[in-house]
Amino acid sequence: MAIIKFPEHFKWGAATAAYQIEGAVKEGGRGESIWDRFSHTPGKVINGDNGDIACDSYHLYREDIALMKDLGISVYRFSISWPRIFPEGIGKVNEEGVKYYHDFVDELLHNGIEPMCTLYHWDLPQALQDKGGWANRETIEAFGQYASFMFQEFKGKISKWLTINEPWCVSFLSNYLGAHAPGNKDLQLATTISHHLLVAHGLAVSQFRKIGEGEIGFAPNLEWLEPFSNKEEDIQACNRGIAWFIEWFMDPVFHGKYPEFLLDWFKDKGVTLSIDEGDMEQISQPIDILGINYYTGSVGRYKEGEGLFDLEPIDIGYAKTDIGWNIYPEGFYKALHKLKVQYGDIPIYITENGACYNDEVENGEVKDTRRIEYLKQHLISLKRAIDSGVNIQGYLTWSLLDNFEWAEGYDMRFGLIHINFKTLARTKKDSYFWYKQMIGNTWFER
Repeated sequence: MAIIKFPEHFKWGAATAAYQIEGAVKEGGRGESIWDRFSHTPGKVINGDNGDIACDSYHLYREDIALMKDLGISVYRFSISWPRIFPEGIGKVNEEGVKYYHDFVDELLHNGIEPMCTLYHWDLPQALQDKGGWANRETIEAFGQYASFMFQEFKGKISKWLTINEPWCVSFLSNYLGAHAPGNKDLQLATTISHHLLVAHGLAVSQFRKIGEGEIGFAPNLEWLEPFSNKEEDIQACNRGIAWFIEWFMDPVFHGKYPEFLLDWFKDKGVTLSIDEGDMEQISQPIDILGINYYTGSVGRYKEGEGLFDLEPIDIGYAKTDIGWNIYPEGFYKALHKLKVQYGDIPIYITENGACYNDEVENGEVKDTRRIEYLKQHLISLKRAIDSGVNIQGYLTWSLLDNFEWAEGYDMRFGLIHINFKTLARTKKDSYFWYKQMIGNTWFER
């Protein structure tokens, strides 16, 4: 057996998002979000599920933090519900919501757990969506005001901030593919929103430099595409697919410009970007940390007319998780290596990585051995990246709890802790105990 050992200073954690776990959508002065509206629209979410109750962590957060302490994590990534702070997205502050997050963060700190806060994990106030949402540049200014308030309010308590989670999902998945709220299917709209998200990110970073303390970055999601062959057309098709996740969102932040080959590709599709004066300077404000979310990858080849990028995914027999995603840890290593080559030694936190397996409680236990195997495979790839010089500071698995899995409702389970969505009982899975032991030792056998 080989020993896979991590640095002593390495930070271990877990992650969640507000709408997926909090519930209490009409309590504490919270306003409506786009996910409240979307999930209550027939046909949008499997089984007609919604986040009205979710894991009820709004009421049970002390129990959940006690589980985190027992697990041994040193950092917990969570998100703020924007409409719980500003019910209308802007204007009057909801003091009850502010107090809730102070109580929550205080409980984390009391238990020796460092908070890592995501400002936007998809729950846009519906009042802003009614005015055009992220397609309206007024939402950028609203986000800046919301971010500024949070930086000032939690100065001295929260020192790690992420502006926007998975801007690819917010823009293209939600407004081109239509799978998530608000459910549009318009490539031009999605591309415009992708730019506005980056401008909003840059505005928040600039405000943080004035009033915040600590470190700030954002958390894009990556997928890896391996060319089916060494044909140039296969290589270029996969490069386009990768760049849709990586270069499109990272080149503006790190290099102050969009990748020309994708701009040209979109232009051929009739899509253009409207970039206002000063946008790129704002987007490219230096950041301190980079969050990376990685779950899957695939093999692809060129096929004219296939999808947006003439790219055909090829199923070559990879094992899959219960949500149907390929298990592809090699892509994790390759993506992280690409980030170092193209963007330098920015400190990276793996802000999401995990697997969907829908194992249920039997005799008081959850035998999710497949999740443990997934985690082992990806942590080996992570160690390969660390040993190859990638500046990785910590790993936060997705997710602490089974939760409301967006358009998949409650059918898909990613948690280390099983949630009975009828009784809200928490049950530690075998993966919880494995992760706890691994954190305590900072190594595992393979």
